[in-house]
Amino acid sequence: MSKLKKIGLISFVVVVLLGALITYFVIQINDELDGLSYISIEEIDLATLDDGIYYGEYKTTIISAIVTVEVSQHEIIAITIVEHKSGQGQGAEIIVDSVINSQSLLVDSIAGATYSSKVILLAIEQALQ
Repeated sequence: MSKLKKIGLISFVVVVLLGALITYFVIQINDELDGLSYISIEEIDLATLDDGIYYGEYKTTIISAIVTVEVSQHEIIAITIVEHKSGQGQGAEIIVDSVINSQSLLVDSIAGATYSSKVILLAIEQALQ
């Protein structure tokens, strides 16, 4: 086998392996994101919370959120998104307004940013548990 054919064969094998690896990771990420649909958000009993600032975070492979939630007199008065890695889901950040206005985590996701909305809500839930 000539040197050129060996290089061509090695290049082909590398490309096939990289393609398989990329496909594997894309499938894993899609499965993880689809799994977010099955995670339920639990309502928090604000009457049990003391005044203070609570810290929460939730992470997936490609979306993460870190939040602080300020509670005063058993009401959520502020939610700060400390960090939100989301790709195209930045629009989900307005979901904190819905949570504050309704004093509930059971709010609708932001259209076009469903996964990021869910991750932010899960971070808020984690903070208040």
